[in-house]
Order: sequence, then structure tokens, then C-alpha cells
Amino acid sequence: MQYKAYVVEELDKQFISSIKILDTDNLPKGDLLVKVHYSSLNYKDALSATGNKGVTKHYPHTPGIDSAGVVIHSDSPLFDVDDEVIVTGYDLGMNTPGGFGEYISVPAEWAVKLPQNITLKESMIIGTAGFTAGISMLRLTELVKPSDGEIIVSGATGGVGSMALSMLSKKGYKTIAVSGKEQEYDFLKSCGADKIIARKDFLSSDDKALFPGIYAGAIDTVGGDILSRIIKSLKSMGAVTTCGSVASTNLSLNVFPFILRAVTLIGISAQNYPTELRADLWSRLSTDLKPDNLMSLYTEITMYDLPRTINLILEGKIKGRTLVKIAD
Repeated sequence: MQYKAYVVEELDKQFISSIKILDTDNLPKGDLLVKVHYSSLNYKDALSATGNKGVTKHYPHTPGIDSAGVVIHSDSPLFDVDDEVIVTGYDLGMNTPGGFGEYISVPAEWAVKLPQNITLKESMIIGTAGFTAGISMLRLTELVKPSDGEIIVSGATGGVGSMALSMLSKKGYKTIAVSGKEQEYDFLKSCGADKIIARKDFLSSDDKALFPGIYAGAIDTVGGDILSRIIKSLKSMGAVTTCGSVASTNLSLNVFPFILRAVTLIGISAQNYPTELRADLWSRLSTDLKPDNLMSLYTEITMYDLPRTINLILEGKIKGRTLVKIAD
């Protein structure tokens, strides 16, 4: 069966993308053949689409770490034909053909049945970014309650950050957004930010071993100096989750926040989140963690818009979520 896909090829050490006609017979053998209705654009997709060998080792390749669609063929007793499913994480879109194609073939354990309270479109507005924010919420709220104080969110205009702000606000937390995009302050307020700090102001003072303890907790999406400054500014028994490295993969830090204030640093990996926990989290993302402003958090594109939009996300010019409509 033929289908359209956004394909990235390596030619003379250059990476070139185009829409190609492929055949489902050439997809890897999986338990499920899924017709993709929606995907979404994430930073990792942009890296894969521009030849980052740390994400995708072999080309030609179809990126897309997110997909939502309908089962066309099933070799698994867990899924029937016509089941609506969500597939995110694992190796999808990295070295396995991903959601930027009209069909994917995946192991059954990669898929989750679509919860009753959410549509395929809504699930991809949430996507890996919202899934990551959801994991961050679950882990952070184990240690920090709304009454403990303010939660600071870095990279707040991005997919994970904007989702996290909305989820925290829905759960009654007071939030502070850190952003380098002054033109998007209204957007941040619509996501639930109670206060906004310009990134340059947040990093303006000279570095110290510790800063005054101001924040009860944090959701960090960028890493680097911002994460270091957040950790040094947490209150006693504060906690921070971290899931990104767009600012830097390095962390310049001493042990004082951990041994003097008992601060907790929690790493978040949506890609490797346990299979047995995924359905429960998607159930919550369709109910109590579903952002009230979900339908105002996204921009919709098609696979033909991907080259331009990939450049924008690499330049840090995207806010919220980018939904990719795949099915005609």
C-alpha cells in the first residue's frame, strides 16, 4: 500500500527533505500497522530532520516522535482493527519511521488506546511535550504542594513549558515563568503564569554558591545556567524536575543546595517512561491534567509546512505546540 511521508535524505553530507511516496511493505515489521491522523513537531524531530546523528543514525528517514491514529492491522490480542491509538516515545521517529508519514508500523507495547475523554487531535496537541509536562507534574507534586510556595518554569513559551504552566495553574499552584521572549508575555499569562521574569534578569547577578531560597519548586526544560540558578534559588526541601538541554548539556554546580537545603533534582524521560504507566498518565492527561486552554496552545500545519517550521523551532521562534495534520 502506497503512502506519503516526509523523508530526510543524506546526500554528499547534506540533509535534504521532501515528500515522497513510499510503500507500507517497506516499513519495519511490527504488531500494529497504524494510519496516522495527527503528529506534532518537537525539538527532537527538528534535530532528526537536520541530520543530528545523536538522534537518528541512518538516513533516509521519516521523523516524528509523536503519532495518533487508527489501527489498520493488528497481530496483537491487545488491539483490534479500528482502535484509536496514541504512539509516542521509544524509538519512534528516531531510527524507526515516525509520525511524519501516513502509516507507521510499531510493536504493540509502544501503543496506548486513546482515552474516552480526548480526541486524536487533542492527544497530539498534548503529544510528547504534554506527556513530559505530565510526568514532571506527577513527580514534582509528590514533594511540593501548592501551599509550599511558587513554582518557577523555564523555557516557558515552549511546548513542555506552556503545558506545565497550564497544568500547574489548573492544580492551584502559583507560577513564575522564565522567558526570553517579551513579545509572548500575554501568551504566558493565558497559560496561567502569575508572574514573568525575563531570562536576562533571571541570570543577571553574579554567580554564587547559593542564592536566597525563593521558590518551592521548578519545572526546568532547558538545562545549563538557568537550571543551575534555579537549583541554587530553591527553598529548603524544594524540588526541580529537568527534561531538556537546549541551553546546555552541562551543569555548573556545587553540592550546597543538596546538603544544606535538601533540594531534590529529578530527571524526566518521556521516551523511556515505563509501558505499564503510560495508559494511566494518558488517562490523567485527558481529565484532571488536561489544560483548560488546550485549544489555544497550538498552531496547525501539514507535512508540506515542515521545512519552514523546523527552521523556526531550531531558531527558538515557536511558542506552544505545533500540530501536524497527516491524514487528508
